[in-house]
Amino acid sequence: MSVLDSKIPEGPIKDKWTNHKNNIKLVNPANKRLIDVIVVGTGLAGGSAAATLAELGYNVKAFCYQDSPRRAHSIAAQGGINAAKNYQGDGDSTYRLFYDTVKGGDYRSREANVYRLAEVSTNIIDQCVAQGVPFARDYGGLLDNRSFGGVQVSRTFYAKGQTGQQLLLGCYSAMSRQIGKGKIKMYNRHEMMDIVKVDGKARGIIARNLITGEIERHSAHAVVIASGGYGNVFFLSTNAMGSNVSAGWKIHKKGAFFANPCYTQIHPTCIPQHGDQQSKLTLMSESLRNDGRIWVPKKKEDAEAVRAGKLRGVDIPEEDRDYYLERRYPSFGNLVPRDVASRAAKERCDAGYGVGTNESGEAVYLDFSAAIMRYGQEQANIHGEHDASEARVRELGEDVVEKKYGNLFQMYEKITADNPYKVPMKIYPAVHYTMGGVWVDYNLMTTIKGCYCIGEANFSDHGANRLGASALMQGLADGYFVLPYTIGDYLANDIRTGSISTDSPEFEEAEKSVKDQINFFINNAGTKSVDHFHKRLGKVMWNKVGMARNEQGLKEAIEEIKQIREEFWKEVKVPGVADGMNLELEKAGRVADFLELGELFARDALLRNESCGGHFREEYSTEEGEAMRDDENFTHVSAWEFKGEPSDAVLHVESLVYDNIELKTRSYK
Repeated sequence: MSVLDSKIPEGPIKDKWTNHKNNIKLVNPANKRLIDVIVVGTGLAGGSAAATLAELGYNVKAFCYQDSPRRAHSIAAQGGINAAKNYQGDGDSTYRLFYDTVKGGDYRSREANVYRLAEVSTNIIDQCVAQGVPFARDYGGLLDNRSFGGVQVSRTFYAKGQTGQQLLLGCYSAMSRQIGKGKIKMYNRHEMMDIVKVDGKARGIIARNLITGEIERHSAHAVVIASGGYGNVFFLSTNAMGSNVSAGWKIHKKGAFFANPCYTQIHPTCIPQHGDQQSKLTLMSESLRNDGRIWVPKKKEDAEAVRAGKLRGVDIPEEDRDYYLERRYPSFGNLVPRDVASRAAKERCDAGYGVGTNESGEAVYLDFSAAIMRYGQEQANIHGEHDASEARVRELGEDVVEKKYGNLFQMYEKITADNPYKVPMKIYPAVHYTMGGVWVDYNLMTTIKGCYCIGEANFSDHGANRLGASALMQGLADGYFVLPYTIGDYLANDIRTGSISTDSPEFEEAEKSVKDQINFFINNAGTKSVDHFHKRLGKVMWNKVGMARNEQGLKEAIEEIKQIREEFWKEVKVPGVADGMNLELEKAGRVADFLELGELFARDALLRNESCGGHFREEYSTEEGEAMRDDENFTHVSAWEFKGEPSDAVLHVESLVYDNIELKTRSYK
């Protein structure tokens, strides 16, 4: 085990990033034309990086497995993007955003990175407004804000319930401009199959054309991985079904350390699972917790009647409702962080108060009736309708809610056939975001020279739990305002290197390895589908490595995942051909990586003998069911080095030092 060097600059935290930018090497405009950069993934992080690097003058090759960068999973981010602009005058500041993020991550994130993120957050909003992103505005035309979980200020900028999509369109327009100029060469429907290292440096990738099946070699002076998170290791998650760990895992197997894999976020407001045949889960934005109130029946008999279909939530009187988040956490109420809200929902359902009509009964109510009437009365007063009837107040209130959350309400009704304007929504926690990922230093470089990792694919900013509306913030901060500076410090040494040849033995070896795996899948005489193994893995992960974990369950999970992986390589059946479109072949490679990641994930959770954020060990909890950290032994990043089997991985640590924030027990009461 070694102690990792994060390359954090010296000096006061508020000056670190400015001083660092002033002292790193630069590449002049003429020399940038001589340098190639590969960007894998074109969501908000990868798309913004590709656009900015091309704008600076680098030659960019961008890869995405979707039909278009506009299909990246970033479009699914609904609620908003954080920035410390203090437009509401409610006490927000760069320091407050920094503090909330470190506290929200349960004091398991790197201070310097988080402060830089808070510092550049304000620039992101200006950039996106200039691109024409239609952020919501107040009556006077100024940008509006709303609040999110884990904070007591309103700092979240939003575009109804489709913020991610609108931000991605802005990012894509910047990319399109550079594609038109020839500075970005776009490779749609291409998947990275491996990274190529020459003399210890990342010098290219092997990619598969997903339409023709052709295996291609692509070289560059640096490689940037921006391929998102690994939540689909659970099979059911809020992620797009194509979201995977493979790009990050391929570089891990070539020398990039993988950090904190057990830090996975369970989002509290998702539409509950309906049955075993379901292939993904649907997120209802955290922004709904601004106005919606979360509750379950106070009486078990009422909960049982709801589950049996004999009683509706709307018929339960106010005095028989338990607004349990408001009861347990009076200071933050429904706006506690995601991990806290998720565990509280699980506790109520496990105690028999769940209202789900699915097999497990797992659901709680998210109710907008009070907000509708509050907004309606406000609008009635504005319109001078001081004697408005209850029906008129409700009509006016529903109109306000429709303007703020309309597409989310429409989506809920399409999926469940319930009208959330009239009856409470039913929600339950589900796997959403992964705070763990590829280890990077302050410059966002991995432990492979010349290989960078940005956005959700890296581990750097969120600690053990991500605050709502911070994913978009981190992705765009990395792509627009951090990587374009730090990558120059490395590339300044490559201005005389010339183009990288793809005829080297390293490219030949990597291509052969990729083709060998493809040929194995196509020719293996198995009898079971890829999904068969993925679903089995997902059940083990959710039941034993999910919202609550314990030593016995984690040890069982490790052995069960090993068994599933052994069966996979013997019994998997991949129909179709290698030299053409083959979705099952694509899935096979990704699930093979999930089966390795899943074991490392469980091992990481087993060795971290504490509870923090999204990592909740039942043995390490208070009498009230809150997380119990062990700061003496675990105030560090766990970074794993690949050595063959997941059981052989070597642990390295990066100590986390808190000079600007006091380490203390998190409280939202």
